[in-house]
Amino acid sequence: MIPLVYDQINHWGRDDEFFLALLKKLNVEFIADLGCGTGRWTTHLAENGYKITAIDPNEEAINVARSKGTPGNVKWMVGDSADLQSNTYDAVIMTANVAQVFLTDDSWKQTISDVFRSLKVGGHFIFDTRNPLAKVWKEWEMDKTPDLAKDRLSGDSLEIYTEYDGFEGDVYTFYEIVKHTKKDKILIREKMQLRFRNQEEFNASLKSTGFTQIETYGDWEFKQANSKNKSFIFHCVK
Repeated sequence: MIPLVYDQINHWGRDDEFFLALLKKLNVEFIADLGCGTGRWTTHLAENGYKITAIDPNEEAINVARSKGTPGNVKWMVGDSADLQSNTYDAVIMTANVAQVFLTDDSWKQTISDVFRSLKVGGHFIFDTRNPLAKVWKEWEMDKTPDLAKDRLSGDSLEIYTEYDGFEGDVYTFYEIVKHTKKDKILIREKMQLRFRNQEEFNASLKSTGFTQIETYGDWEFKQANSKNKSFIFHCVK
């Protein structure tokens, strides 16, 4: 994630609508938005009256989020799952495929253990991830068109490109590059990695952590996931 341009190239979509609809089905008030980034989605939670703790390890992203002056009850924090308070939240949610940034089994298990610890009994853990069987990276690699954005401070035109290294095991590596259009100068080149776990791996890790109810939806519909879906949405109950 590059905070400088993130909000400009990630817009409200079906995934956001789905998450909001799912939360509205649940009787929740206190929510932790784990991996909140620049708060692009968190602001919609606040506007819907939820009390939110929004956490991200990227200090620049949190500073961008704070600068928005979001109305409502939001506590912004630079941190990670270890900073979740115990037995506190009605729901912990991770959007935008944050689950894929945990590259090792240990980091993923620690994260979901922290989430489990932080939830009240009956609390909800909700997150999305891409189905590796859909091989979405093939679509990424075919798209050579840069995204366009503006510098938040100067208003200068920017272009965002992606370079792909591909897989080592089940970890996919790529680079996001932000270039100043007029000066033809690269401002940022950031390495990013995602792990593509399958549905069975997620289920096993969630069950071993203690989640007793696990429901998986597919492709932003309230229907049971199947192997042909591009996205899985997990809804787990403590």
